[in-house]
Amino acid sequence: MIRHHLSDALLMGYSAGQLPEAFNLVVASHISMCDECRARLESFDAVGGALLESSLDDVVETEQAVGGDSLAATMARIRAGGDQLRKAQPAPRRQGILPGPLARYVGGDLDAVRWRPVGGGVRQAILPTDRSASARLLYIPAGAGVPDHGHQGTELTLVLQGAFSDSTDRFGPGDIEIATEVDEHSPVAEAGVDCICLAATDAPLRFNTLLPRMLQPLLRI
Repeated sequence: MIRHHLSDALLMGYSAGQLPEAFNLVVASHISMCDECRARLESFDAVGGALLESSLDDVVETEQAVGGDSLAATMARIRAGGDQLRKAQPAPRRQGILPGPLARYVGGDLDAVRWRPVGGGVRQAILPTDRSASARLLYIPAGAGVPDHGHQGTELTLVLQGAFSDSTDRFGPGDIEIATEVDEHSPVAEAGVDCICLAATDAPLRFNTLLPRMLQPLLRI
């Protein structure tokens, strides 16, 4: 059962097309797994559609004032906005570990992931997104942990397999943890099953020990 969900701010930003690509990937992956957040997203999309319709009514009422060319340009922008909202809908989840939106980025399931070691048995695979934020898959062996760190921005972490715990709570499959500048933690994967997560950050992490700080430029974390 999914216990940790997306915030309204993230869902509204996703619906309006205002999030970085890496965050969109995490949000789309989560809502393809979570009925509750998918329903909330649909309500925000409905509000966006109503606002578009209201804008269309305003355009029609002022048609005489703006002229034909301006009206056509405005109508085109409104239709484009509607198309963008429709494209934001999540794809059905694939069979396997990776949800559909993520599987399309990877080009398959886990067997298509190109893992690289980052130390302590932990592996990562950086995914191609725009430069406004970064996204990566993390493989954390059962019982292993991630070094203690804080954040200079926002970090979204979606659990795909296994579970991890930190000072805030336990996060299992489908759960999403939202960490900001005020949060510091050292997540540890539960025993028994290796933990696989999708993480997105819009600023570098702030590690509290020397070795991770030294390796940070190389690992692009």
